[in-house]
Amino acid sequence: MLKRLSALLLAGTLLAAAPAIANDRIRNAEAEPQNWLSHGRTYGEQRFSPLDQINPASIGRLRLAWYHDLDTNRGQEGTPLIVDGVLYTTTAWSKVVAVDAATGKPLWSHDPQVPGRAAFNGCCDVVNRGPAFADGKLFLGTLDGRLQALDARTGTLLWSVQTTDPNQPYTITGAPRVAKGKVFIGNGGAEYGVRGYVSAYDSATGKLVWRFYTVPGDPARKDGAASDAILETLGRPTWSGEDYWKKYGGGGGTVWDAIVYDPDLDQLYIGVGNGSPLNHVIRSEGKGDNLFLSSIVALDPDTGAYRWHYQEVPGESWDYTASQQIMLADLPVGGRQRKVILHAPKNGFFYVIDRQTGKTLSAEKYAPTNWATHIDLTTGRPAIVAEARYLEKPFVATVGSAGAHSWHPMAFSPQTGLVYIPVQLIPGYYHRDKAFTYRKGRWNLGYDLMRVPIPRDADGRKAMQDSLQGWLSAWDPVTQKEVWRADHGMAWNGGALATGGGLVFQGTFDGRFRAYDAGNGTELWSFAAQTSVMAGPVSYSVNGRQFIAVLAGTGGAVPLALPSFQGPQARPNGRILAFALDGAAALPPLDTIVAPPSNASVPAPAERIEQGRILYADNCGGCHGMGTLSGGILPDLRRSLVLESAEAWQQVVIEGAFQDRGMISFRPFLTAQDAETIRAYVADEAAHLRREAKEP
Repeated sequence: MLKRLSALLLAGTLLAAAPAIANDRIRNAEAEPQNWLSHGRTYGEQRFSPLDQINPASIGRLRLAWYHDLDTNRGQEGTPLIVDGVLYTTTAWSKVVAVDAATGKPLWSHDPQVPGRAAFNGCCDVVNRGPAFADGKLFLGTLDGRLQALDARTGTLLWSVQTTDPNQPYTITGAPRVAKGKVFIGNGGAEYGVRGYVSAYDSATGKLVWRFYTVPGDPARKDGAASDAILETLGRPTWSGEDYWKKYGGGGGTVWDAIVYDPDLDQLYIGVGNGSPLNHVIRSEGKGDNLFLSSIVALDPDTGAYRWHYQEVPGESWDYTASQQIMLADLPVGGRQRKVILHAPKNGFFYVIDRQTGKTLSAEKYAPTNWATHIDLTTGRPAIVAEARYLEKPFVATVGSAGAHSWHPMAFSPQTGLVYIPVQLIPGYYHRDKAFTYRKGRWNLGYDLMRVPIPRDADGRKAMQDSLQGWLSAWDPVTQKEVWRADHGMAWNGGALATGGGLVFQGTFDGRFRAYDAGNGTELWSFAAQTSVMAGPVSYSVNGRQFIAVLAGTGGAVPLALPSFQGPQARPNGRILAFALDGAAALPPLDTIVAPPSNASVPAPAERIEQGRILYADNCGGCHGMGTLSGGILPDLRRSLVLESAEAWQQVVIEGAFQDRGMISFRPFLTAQDAETIRAYVADEAAHLRREAKEP
């Protein structure tokens, strides 16, 4: 407490000078280029900063100006906000830090005390994508479903509301949005079997104003929500059977990221996620479009009333969410200026959508995708390839559930007219699980995800690694063509920022932060960040000096689950990195020491080892890496001392000894014998690791 008060007193002059923030400052954000007031800087969420001090002529002088160490090596996905010289950001475990934007000096911090067990309900790590800011308050969503308001000057908690049922596996990782005196927030958890919705709360009091559910619920019960009428008249007829709400937890459709306010039309747009279970055959008997899954829905921001929707993937069955960033722009389409939504969702098509009507104006593939051949612009529906639904035979999709573009922010430059999209190519193996059994509180997909065997030979692993690609695509939304691309050689690259200096900044999975010429894609600058840079960068200025800031830290769904082909890696804690011309800071040396392979010996026949592989895939692979090939974010079990003791293994896996760290007891899902079978498999992989001339 004394340390925090001291920091506040030291920063008193700076904080006292900050005026109260009114919602309409975001509307007029172009008049404040020195600030970054909202998630995408403006309501349009184009992530373009007009600042131009850093440009192709000066970028050779760009250096690290300051950095701020965070307290965990878990994934960092937050977009910072900068208001009048103060940088605010959320970090892993839904924590908040405020620092002097010119120096990185800590001002205050807030820990909402998310219980470790909440990590189990997170499909995609304990990440948080950022705060919202209005009227002198900072707003954040917490992993365990709370929405909190803090005093932006001091970090004092002003109010906190539970936005979800704490008895259900809901989470919040997305950033709230603010407009018209309200805070808008969604949630996640569709993989676990929940029913999605978005809520609006009074920004002054935290009182619920309205709620809109995205899929119909029990027909015998009214929600008393803004969505009641439209779900009955338009939504329910597109669903079949009752299992989705009665047996499988709610149908999915969570609004886990994109929520955008349009001041020109006074509309709120939400991006709706996947179904639950994911397989359409199980969820809805293979029938119906299942509204409003995989849809953009326009709502009245004051009442939550439905205005229009556009469903990108009817009968969704691949985790092709529409939750990705919704960007607003005014562009010439069809010979006249139109108010449009620019959308690059998981499914691989880039959409230009009329904001007034929801009509699709154009849609073309921005990445190789084989689930559909094209989008029919008359109906707006995709021409889905029959075998893509994997009814009887497996289907290998060139764009899998990770998506051609996920949460990583894209950017638009009005100077070039280009959208800069972080694209990735991670194939998906879809195979119908005919023996599907719903497991409450667990992933319920209806297809095999983690059971794909990982090749042990070098050639097989190289072939698998080569199938994972990533690049930054400069996309012309008017002509619907790629103008240039910057290849990264691996998937899961970071968010993008475009600037008035004619630059595009982007981080990559291999730990580089790069700058490109926005017009032609020439790489002009890079920085070794020591860890992956996934978050969206921002630009701001203090006393006339331009900064570029970004969060660095490896994590998220794909880095946790995807097999690491890079060998053992030390993962430093996350950081806030800030760059400016003639910066003079430097990162400390990276500690590269990793634990050796375990000497555990658990003799078992081949049949039991294979059984352990399946149990590991179903229960452990999503966090500790497919095939035990961990990326080092969570413990590499092949190197764990716990592996060497059957008793210690049982204490962790069955008794929940590390529950406060997020490793809950698996007693509801595994027997003690199952746990020991998994240990036999992991020990066998550790033995293989010891035998290799070099580690994988």
